Amino acid sequence: MRFSDTLFLTTTALLTAIFMAFGIWMLSSNFTQLLNKEIERGNSESRMFVFLFEMGYRSTEEFGEDYAVSRTLDSITHSVERDGSRLFVLKDDGSYYTGEEYVAGWGFEQEVAGLVSSLEDAGNTYGYCVRKFEDAYYMFMVSVTSAAERPLYLGLCRELTPIYEDRQNLLRQYRTALLGLLAVGSIGIYGLSRYITRPIRSLDRVAKQIADGRMDLRSYNKSSDEIGELARSFNRMADRLVEQAEAKALEAKQKEDFTAAFAHELKTPLTSIIGYADMMNSMKISEEERAEATFYIYSQGKRLESLSHKLLELVSMDKNPLEQRLIQTKHLEENIRATVRPIWMQRNIRGKVDMDKGTIRGDMELLLSLLYNLLDNAAEHTPQGGRISFAVKKEGRCLTFTISDTGPGFSGKALLRGKEQFYMDDTGRTAAKAHYGMGLYIVDTIARQHNGELLLENDPVSHGARVTLKIPCNVI
Repeated sequence: MRFSDTLFLTTTALLTAIFMAFGIWMLSSNFTQLLNKEIERGNSESRMFVFLFEMGYRSTEEFGEDYAVSRTLDSITHSVERDGSRLFVLKDDGSYYTGEEYVAGWGFEQEVAGLVSSLEDAGNTYGYCVRKFEDAYYMFMVSVTSAAERPLYLGLCRELTPIYEDRQNLLRQYRTALLGLLAVGSIGIYGLSRYITRPIRSLDRVAKQIADGRMDLRSYNKSSDEIGELARSFNRMADRLVEQAEAKALEAKQKEDFTAAFAHELKTPLTSIIGYADMMNSMKISEEERAEATFYIYSQGKRLESLSHKLLELVSMDKNPLEQRLIQTKHLEENIRATVRPIWMQRNIRGKVDMDKGTIRGDMELLLSLLYNLLDNAAEHTPQGGRISFAVKKEGRCLTFTISDTGPGFSGKALLRGKEQFYMDDTGRTAAKAHYGMGLYIVDTIARQHNGELLLENDPVSHGARVTLKIPCNVI
């Protein structure tokens, strides 16, 4: 069942129950008040009956009980029955002085006898009851008087049918009004439920279209209520899903590219190794040719070793926690100078190392790996006789590491995507080099593990590459 239908049925049922309960209470309260008025009126008439009877009886009791009762009743009957009541008088033995024809004619003997018996048992002087006969309602009132020599039971009967009929008429009118109100109200409630749930239906349509591939669609609900909040949360979720899908697609593309490049990188050295090994095994070659083949096999094996180290380094960073400790820049400088000096001398590169004193907290081996990667990249892309500058400056609460060279610099794509995992540019610095798309990604990962930031740019003067690394001082 749709939410709008559920809302419509629930609201209609609730309003029906409320109106019915209110109507029943109102009609019941009104009828109870009318009935109590009739009972009070009957009580007053009964007291008046007793008073008139006792006054009349005393004035005639000297002529005997039967004469006095008969004479008194003849004198007061008109006054007592003027409002539609009918009187009856019983002796203590159950026989009637008057009214027997009326009581017996309507079949009221049992009710009157029961009311008289209850007065005798309880010792009360007054009692009443309401009974239904066929389609009419009657109230019987009996009072006990001791004016005569023996107790007499003075009774009145009043018809209450009009107030019961009024109640039935009010019930019919209220039922008709309730049905009309519910009919009109149901139309209004249905329209209101459709209006309230319209944003939800719109959101449902958008969700289905997004599920069908329309990832650019969004909800345009701008209200400040809960449905508006739901729409905004839905849009944020959709944006996040799009971002994740794009990230997954990019990651899949990067991995696909990397797999293809990696397979090619494996194929080339393996082909050389297999070819030269086969030549050495199956052909008679000179010592010079054997030495040349051995050198090729060795160099291609080193190339495969370098690739495996890159992969192991990438995996180990994700699994092993950092070993944080205070590191002095002078210790970094000593390791850097000892490592890069022979490389620069071998390639005839003029290098400069300038480091300010400072302290950072981090993993010594990872930081050295980061700097070796950057300096090795710079050395690979700097031509013979070129220059490499490595400077460390303390700027506020950060140490800034800057490595610049006089090589070809980064391409436009490399500046944007050079730090992405598996990214390999096919122009500029990597066009003729054996790279695997992991060096700068590893460097950036290490930098972020030390709360640092890696920036790629080209030097505006030398047009070579410039890599800047900023790491906070004394922070984990």
